[in-house]
Amino acid sequence: MVIRLLHRTGLRSTHFHTASLATISLCIGLWVRAKTVDQRQRGNAERRALFVGLWPPTMWLIGESLRELE
Repeated sequence: MVIRLLHRTGLRSTHFHTASLATISLCIGLWVRAKTVDQRQRGNAERRALFVGLWPPTMWLIGESLRELE
């Protein structure tokens, strides 16, 4: 149901696969940035990077579901 709604709105599998790769880059960027902040803020910055690191598999699976519908 959600996948069909996404398909009807014009989103395609390539959009989600690209977003998945972009979030991997974002996660790496946030992780590198976490190493440059002071010790008090480092834990929060690392948690942010790990949180963003959970997004790529979700985006990729949504893209795969859309690809099956296409």
